[in-house]
Amino acid sequence: MPRPQEPDRATPAEPAPEGAVRPPREDSRQPGPTPRPPATNDETGLDAVGPAPAEGDYRAAMQELEDRWRRTLADLDNLRKRHARELERERTVERARTAAAFLPVLDNLELALSHADADSDAIVEGIRAVRDQAVNVLELLGFPRHAETGVPFDPARHEVVSVVDDPDVEPGTVVQVLRPGYGDGDRQLRPATVTVAKRE
Repeated sequence: MPRPQEPDRATPAEPAPEGAVRPPREDSRQPGPTPRPPATNDETGLDAVGPAPAEGDYRAAMQELEDRWRRTLADLDNLRKRHARELERERTVERARTAAAFLPVLDNLELALSHADADSDAIVEGIRAVRDQAVNVLELLGFPRHAETGVPFDPARHEVVSVVDDPDVEPGTVVQVLRPGYGDGDRQLRPATVTVAKRE
């Protein structure tokens, strides 16, 4: 029995109806370049900025900053040491100046002691003169003496150690100075120790 004829594979297929889209043939597809995947944000940013700096540039910049930082620290340390030396030198000069101002006082005290066998009144006068000289030195150094009586009590200049009832004196008045004070305000060596009239 004869086999039915198979359609020739090479025979063109029936024409497609008018307006229909014909699928492409297997042998008609041409190999082309593989489409590039869309660029990520990182890749786009690199392309927009340009080539990244070399690692050596970063190292050089960091080294320069570290060198400048170390030089600044060294300058500050040298400045601190120089300031400390100058301050100590000023203190030494001031101490020497103050001590030198009291040398004549010591000389006069020794002179008074050398005449201890002389008249007692002369010794007293000599010691009083030496005292006045020392007070003058303190005043020249900026520490005037305060030993006034009959003045109103001032808590900034006086330290009360006792209160007396004296009807002849205005209340709150300095009646007696037990120990004089020296200096004023922030340059006060000590306040005067006084006795004050009692307040009513």
